[in-house]
Amino acid sequence: MAQRTLDQKLAILSDAAKYDASCASSGTTRRDSRSGGIGSAGGSGICHAYTPDGRCISLLKILMTNFCIYDCAYCINRVSSNVERARFSPEEVVKLTLEFYRRNMIEGLFLSSGIIRSPDQTMGDMVRIARMLRIEHGFKGYIHLKTIPDASPDLVAQAGLFADRLSVNVELPQDASLRQLAPEKRPETIRAVMADVRLGREAAKDRSHTGKRPPRFAPAGQSTQMIIGADAATDRDILATSANLYSGYLLKRVYYSAFSPIPDSSAALPLIKPPLMREHRLYQADWLMRFYGFDADEIGAAHPSGNLDLAIDPKLAWALANRAQFPVDVARAPREMLLRVPGFGTKTVTRILAARRNGALRYADLLRIGAIMSKAQPFVTLPDWTPGALTDSADLRARYAPPPEQLSLF
Repeated sequence: MAQRTLDQKLAILSDAAKYDASCASSGTTRRDSRSGGIGSAGGSGICHAYTPDGRCISLLKILMTNFCIYDCAYCINRVSSNVERARFSPEEVVKLTLEFYRRNMIEGLFLSSGIIRSPDQTMGDMVRIARMLRIEHGFKGYIHLKTIPDASPDLVAQAGLFADRLSVNVELPQDASLRQLAPEKRPETIRAVMADVRLGREAAKDRSHTGKRPPRFAPAGQSTQMIIGADAATDRDILATSANLYSGYLLKRVYYSAFSPIPDSSAALPLIKPPLMREHRLYQADWLMRFYGFDADEIGAAHPSGNLDLAIDPKLAWALANRAQFPVDVARAPREMLLRVPGFGTKTVTRILAARRNGALRYADLLRIGAIMSKAQPFVTLPDWTPGALTDSADLRARYAPPPEQLSLF
């Protein structure tokens, strides 16, 4: 077989990386080229990611290889899949990263890989890439490494010294599904790696008796990804798993990726992909758990099926299912309850709490503050507004659900 060029490998392995949704930057400012070296982890902007403060940065998102010794039924790169294969050497990944950076096309690297020969072999090559970038070339940009679950803890520990973020995918929301569809992978091993990363990050915060800090370890934290719709897990199951991961391993993010049917797939997999709106609603629900004080169970309980309502957002669905708690008096309600009002975001609630110290807030004041009053009307009372019977009206959901559409025959 003819030797592939670097461009040909890049086309294959960048396309293969598109199935990994865990591509986001923390915007860490730990490393900065102003003191020497090249690259930067900050600044504004072939994958785009967003920092917590809203800045857009670009990452080179590739697989080191799409060869894999595992046969995960849901993976396009499984050993039994008939896909075009390619493999970068560590030196080629380093060259690509530096050349893309010098052309001002990227600010960092997102590197994942299929498993070749053994988990330790694969993880060792990925650590070698990060080490060469950091030590030999002085690269100060963002590096996100996808860790290999069965790799040696020592290799994962080394990876955390060079990468800004580490991640290991739990793949599926239920352990039984993972054992069935990915027999070579063990949920216990995946969680053990997550635990090691958490412990490594905590140890990096401790000072020695002389006051010296240890080397930083994965300063941007860790993340994971779940495939949605490949098994029978409900949205309530998925959110419960996410909540456990956030609390147990202090993850920065859980990413949700809608299952995409692949050629020659197992009969155990569904024939059609779930609607992308389901993925979107899960991200909204995830946001409610992380920033609005909601529990996974109460979000999932809003619908008897345990799945999120695809027609309306999860916060509105919860409010409609818990109308007895509304309307709330904006002048007296605590922050926790204001955050549950549809149309009120975290910034809006902060502004409300600050503004109401100076006097009563009226309808026009909330509009100026940024509240979406078209959503909030049935759920709040103000000196110049009361919803009356609107809160308990039978057609309230219909006011917010999108109108029916005529299906096309063609």
